[in-house]
Amino acid sequence: MRMEDTEGTPETSRRRHITRLALFGAVLAVLYYLTAVERVIDVAQVRGLIESTGPAAPLTYVAVSAVLGALLVPGPLLAAGSGFLFGPLVGTFVTLGATMGSAVISAFAGRRAGRDSARGLLGADRAERIDGLIQRGGLWAVVGQRWIPGINDALASYTFGAFGVPLWQMAAGALIGSAPKAFVYTAVGSTLGEFSAPLLAAAVVVWCVTAVVGAFAAHRGWRAWRSRE
Repeated sequence: MRMEDTEGTPETSRRRHITRLALFGAVLAVLYYLTAVERVIDVAQVRGLIESTGPAAPLTYVAVSAVLGALLVPGPLLAAGSGFLFGPLVGTFVTLGATMGSAVISAFAGRRAGRDSARGLLGADRAERIDGLIQRGGLWAVVGQRWIPGINDALASYTFGAFGVPLWQMAAGALIGSAPKAFVYTAVGSTLGEFSAPLLAAAVVVWCVTAVVGAFAAHRGWRAWRSRE
């Protein structure tokens, strides 16, 4: 008697996609715990090593910080280190370069690890609708996410990658959307080396304005989505 072949059944495929996404999420959770909670990576030590590279230090910091950001090392710590090493002006550009690199790395990893499974679980029709939404507004979705307070940028980048947001949109969206926070955290870090009350006050004002605008935009977007549903 011939056994029924169930390798290609929809239920088997669904379980495979769920397992793959669950494993991917577990890896990210472990990374977040190790880097953000346990702090297994000493940012101060990394900063000291980069400083020893001399004139190449800004470019070195961009590359190293991009990788560390993708490993879920908290962005504010990396940006503050940039400000401490390079000052508020150069440090802000260094932070933005690292932020773009981290967004591209995270999105690429998310696309390779989770896109097929995400599309498989959504189904062809929903996947096509999401592709249409990304084509129309993927860039501005990335920009908007960067303004919303309390959302980890690297985790969001992994998610955007899993849903198929193109890498150029990730880079451009990170550049545009992260500019205010890059200035804020870099400026705060620069005051650790040479205190400046006006600079610190400006950083606080920019952070507050960004948080309020981001929260308001997120609320409006949620209400608009609910009304369409």
